[in-house]
Formats: sequence, structure tokens, C-alpha cells
Amino acid sequence: MKPFGPRLRKLTLTLHVTASVGWLGAVAAFLALAVAGLTSSAPQTVRGAYLAMDVVGWYVIVPLSVASLLTGVVQSLGTVWGLLRHYWVIAKLLITVVATLLLLVHMQPVGHLAAAAARAALAGGELQGMRIQLIADAAAALLVLLTAAALSLFKPRGVTRYGRRRQREQSPLPR
Repeated sequence: MKPFGPRLRKLTLTLHVTASVGWLGAVAAFLALAVAGLTSSAPQTVRGAYLAMDVVGWYVIVPLSVASLLTGVVQSLGTVWGLLRHYWVIAKLLITVVATLLLLVHMQPVGHLAAAAARAALAGGELQGMRIQLIADAAAALLVLLTAAALSLFKPRGVTRYGRRRQREQSPLPR
């Protein structure tokens, strides 16, 4: 694929950064809600936290994760980095795919807690293990997303075999 022109490259980069940073921020908000849901003694706060987590998860985090994945693939295909030329791009792609899939699995217990919260305020110890697990999962997701962001910023060296072959094909032949 031919590299994008400057305008299209900036547009796709803006879309990708926006989706990725939005995903990161939404996960931070989710973590705050999970902590509030676990630690609050006010039944309304606990109920509201778990109901909000379900809404934020399905209507903000999941769409932003998919948008980040799609815009990242488009961005890589239209730039000199390529999708399979550099190890850091592959690592970031794998992180994003795995994080998105785990997010979809993770949303099941969130829905369960939201349903329990909607029926009645969760008692102090009710579903305690699941509530703690949500905090651990959200904190881990935050670290994983920060790792992906760091890969984007630092772009560690390392070209794949495919990338080296493409570099040789594109460089002019010596005379």
C-alpha cells in the first residue's frame, strides 16, 4: 500500500490517538467507579457505580477499543511503519487485539454486577470476589494500555524479516 498523503495521515493519526486516549481515560474512569463500588458504604453510590460501569463499558470502552484497533490498522497500513515491518507495531497490534477480546469477556461480570445492583443495593460482602476482580482487571488494563502508548511514543528498534525484505526491495540498487 502506498503511504498516505500528509492530510490523510494526520486525519488517521488524529482519529487513532483520540480513540486510544479515550479508551485509556474511560478505563481510568471505570477503575474509579469500581473502587467506589467496592469501598462506599452508601447503597446509592454502590448501585450507581455498578450501573454506570455497565453503561461506560458497553457504550464508551468497547466502541473506543474497536475504534482504536481499526484506526491503528489503517494508520499502520498508510505509513512507512507498516503493519508487519516493525516489532513494536506487531506488539501494539497484539496488545490491542488481546485487550479488546479480554474486554468483551470482562464485560460479562460487569453486567452481572449491574443486574445485581439494579435489583437491590449490594450488601457489604455480596459478590465481593467479583467486585475485587473488577478493580484488578481495570488496573491491569490501564497498565496494558499505558504500555501500548509507550510503544507508540518510543518506537523501539527492531525490524521483522518481512520489514528487512521490504527495505531491500524499496532501496535503489547499487551501481
